[in-house]
Amino acid sequence: MAIALLEATRVKGNRSAMVLDRIVLCDQTSARLQKYGIDHGVIQSGHWRYRPYEPIQICSAQTLEKRGHFPGLKLLIVDEAHQTREMMKHFIKNNPDVRVVGLTATPFTKGLGATYTNVVSSVTTAELVRLGRLAPLRVFIAKEIDMTGAKKVAGEWAQDEVTTRGMKITGDIVAEWVKKTHEVFGGPRKTVVFCSGVAHGADLAQQFAAAGYNFVSLSYNDDDQFKADAIAEFSKAETTIHGLIATDILTKGFDVSDVMIGISARPFSKSLSSHIQQMGRVMRSHPGKEFALWLDHSGNYLRFQDDWDDVFDNGINELDDGREKTKKELTQNEKEAAKCPACAHVWPGGADTCPCCGFVRARRTDITAVPGELQELAANAEKQKKQEWLSQFVGFAIEKNRKPGWAAYLFEDKFGQLPKGGLPDPAEPSPEVRRWIKSNFIRKAKGKQKEAA
Repeated sequence: MAIALLEATRVKGNRSAMVLDRIVLCDQTSARLQKYGIDHGVIQSGHWRYRPYEPIQICSAQTLEKRGHFPGLKLLIVDEAHQTREMMKHFIKNNPDVRVVGLTATPFTKGLGATYTNVVSSVTTAELVRLGRLAPLRVFIAKEIDMTGAKKVAGEWAQDEVTTRGMKITGDIVAEWVKKTHEVFGGPRKTVVFCSGVAHGADLAQQFAAAGYNFVSLSYNDDDQFKADAIAEFSKAETTIHGLIATDILTKGFDVSDVMIGISARPFSKSLSSHIQQMGRVMRSHPGKEFALWLDHSGNYLRFQDDWDDVFDNGINELDDGREKTKKELTQNEKEAAKCPACAHVWPGGADTCPCCGFVRARRTDITAVPGELQELAANAEKQKKQEWLSQFVGFAIEKNRKPGWAAYLFEDKFGQLPKGGLPDPAEPSPEVRRWIKSNFIRKAKGKQKEAA
């Protein structure tokens, strides 16, 4: 889309630029333009393609900040628009005649609405999963890094606190990965670990090695060539590297689609965008990839679950207005109630049977409520109803020799939205469900007859 906009602007005789904040992204974008035969220049320190006379410019954000100016533009495209650089905000504010398009998968930055006036969410994550463009996640809640009482800087937990506390559960992270990768896949699969700091990454690599697995730790301290070589090796189908351990990298410009496992070991207090970007690294689709595992040691999944569920189903409808919003931290009881006690898989909304191990918990109407644990019972009942219908739709699809994914279309017809995540185990359709399916078939058939008339 960005390239089409740049080229359309050039055809009209106007200048345009795309700003990116990583050298690798500048190179990738330039290479893509070259592939399509589109002439352009690159504004990046020392770049061989410096051609300021070209009407299309690919710009390094850092280089522009140092030079303090933009070329004369009609269109500006900003990659990773959620990163609100002061230089970019100043330019947009003082150049109202320039059309600005910001691109981001995570438009959650506080106050982003003060810079960008509109948001377009063309497709939801749920739809991309249904279409097979993204892989669903199977989420397990593992032993969590304890951030109780940790100091914060600008609302986010301080780096030294995160690193120190993350180091305390390194052994648990390694043991949990070994257990799950063998339980689910029968052996190791490509993994990305998002760790708590440089020292934590080194400690993880050492303990993975002691367990017999080759994990390479990468951080902002490492040489660019070392990181590029490690990622290139990891990208191979028959790689010698079992996993990459990332300290504040791999959330941008990293595209290895056959990664099967993600480990979240870097707690965030408020950064929903960082959490979603990390999950996105393992949700890339790949031939034969039915799902990916997400092992949560950070607490981020439950911390941001309501926000993530909303984004997953509905996309983004508005940008943040800058007002402070408080986020309630879950109690320990609430965290335990959110996962299966047998295998630690996250409970699907309202379900009483674990989709991973089959464990059946007591129905919520049969147990005593713990304060703060069982709120919004009506919402939970509705979620449970939807989950039961979905299980029966899957059972009906199998009964009729249809692919289980067909159940998602029935669910959409019934509830007006696609189901979240993967499909549950099949259940025998009840008479009520069978009657509804029959009436739905009749309604659709009559609708087609009217259209044909």
